[in-house]
Amino acid sequence: MDGVADTTLVDTLLRQARQRPRQAAIRHGTRVLDFAGLEAASARLARALQALGVGRGDRVACLSQHHVECLLLTLAACRLGAVCLPVNWRLARDELRYILDHGQAVFLLVDETFVPLIDLPALPRLRAVVCTERAAAGLPALESWMAPWPASLEPVALQGDDDALQLYSSGTTGRPKGVVLTHRGLLSTCLTVAGDWGFGPGDVNGNPLPTFHVAGMTMLLLTLWAGGQTVAFSTFEPAEFIEAVAGEGITHAFLVPAMLLFMLQQPGCEQADYRSLRLVAYGGSPISETLLRRSMQAFGCDFLQVYGMTEVSGPISFLMPEDHRRALADPALAAPLRSAGRAAGGARVRIVEPLGTRELPEGEVGEIWVESVRNFKGYWRDAPATQQAYPLGRSPDGGWMRTGDAGYLRDGLLYIHDRIKDMIISGGENIYPAEVENVLVAHPAVADCAVIGVPDEVWGESVKACVVLRPGARASADELIAFMRERLARYKCPRSVDFHDELPRNPSGKLLKRLLREPYWQGRSRAVN
Repeated sequence: MDGVADTTLVDTLLRQARQRPRQAAIRHGTRVLDFAGLEAASARLARALQALGVGRGDRVACLSQHHVECLLLTLAACRLGAVCLPVNWRLARDELRYILDHGQAVFLLVDETFVPLIDLPALPRLRAVVCTERAAAGLPALESWMAPWPASLEPVALQGDDDALQLYSSGTTGRPKGVVLTHRGLLSTCLTVAGDWGFGPGDVNGNPLPTFHVAGMTMLLLTLWAGGQTVAFSTFEPAEFIEAVAGEGITHAFLVPAMLLFMLQQPGCEQADYRSLRLVAYGGSPISETLLRRSMQAFGCDFLQVYGMTEVSGPISFLMPEDHRRALADPALAAPLRSAGRAAGGARVRIVEPLGTRELPEGEVGEIWVESVRNFKGYWRDAPATQQAYPLGRSPDGGWMRTGDAGYLRDGLLYIHDRIKDMIISGGENIYPAEVENVLVAHPAVADCAVIGVPDEVWGESVKACVVLRPGARASADELIAFMRERLARYKCPRSVDFHDELPRNPSGKLLKRLLREPYWQGRSRAVN
């Protein structure tokens, strides 16, 4: 397979520029860059950064909704041995300042709309700030800023374990952490995904995911590595994406479950033309079996589940299309749909006692540990957190990493229970909210739900369900609790139910249970994180 000999992302770029110079690499609206153009533009941008003194180990930040510019900055930085730091453009001013300061960014590429959010006096390390599309607020536009520089540059020599990308965790608890990913890890993701998803030269990936999310970035790198094309969407508009499947010939897409739901809610969704679509991968948050079956029937293509995380450069395990096809054909074979599939791309998974190091037997719930060349290098400027993630130490070829997720193994399949930190302890019993949520969402009136622990004077914590009802549906708290008690052990069932119009989520679609819990734990010496 082409690309297996690549050591760095720059090797990948130069290979494609030689082999497929005039093939479209990335498209956004009417703008198209072929592989030769991508190589030339990244070299020119690297020259401009080099003139600022940017070099090996420096961090250059990107605060942009645009995939093309972020990919260019990533590749330009790699040519210099520097590291791109995509920043979540949905953050508030103080949050942005923290990440840019903590990341020690020396350069910022920013969309015009976000310029007012940048506190320049508080960021003295920044040597230049440049706008993506046009000059604004006295700042130059990227195209004119890098235009004077030649479109050629000999890249610095790099190794596979060198830093390639720095993404910040979503910060659902405490301050976000800078996750440092390596060239080797990112290329392993490309190789794994291309092989298991059947993505190759000439295929087209529709990418509506933000570049500050690991999936948004790795999907860009996948098409670069495989010689395919990215059709980029700065924001996700369900109707626009549905139309683009046929209009752009999209063959593959990675979507979060909420995106699938929004597409199905569009008028005419199930009658649209999806003939080009071969595979939809989904992940990032739990999906109900009802939504999954509706999506599989509507889009008529293969489905593949991804369990992964930023710290593993994306994928840990895949539930493959054949598992989905069997379940769709025969509901009696649907059990694997509740799993996260099997370890992918040479990764190894084990289940370990929470907060310990003892490996647990099959079927017993504990913390999921993973060993893979895709494991992150470390948390930027946070050695204690890195050591906590790697209790047995890290090596360039892997090292066992704590995921913080709870789960178990059965017949080679990995089942996810919950985040270890979300576990509810009631009367000495460990309760994993995801198990309860999987039952609750099966109620016909429930559109979305979250289960949290709230203070209980007798049991320490009790189980509360936060529920969003389907439009037009009705259900009382007593009815939902009774439904649960028919299907789960009584101690696992909610004692109370709150009804919400919607549940709080971060830009990546991750449920923010901390915001649901906070009102109940305020003023107490112990708070659940």
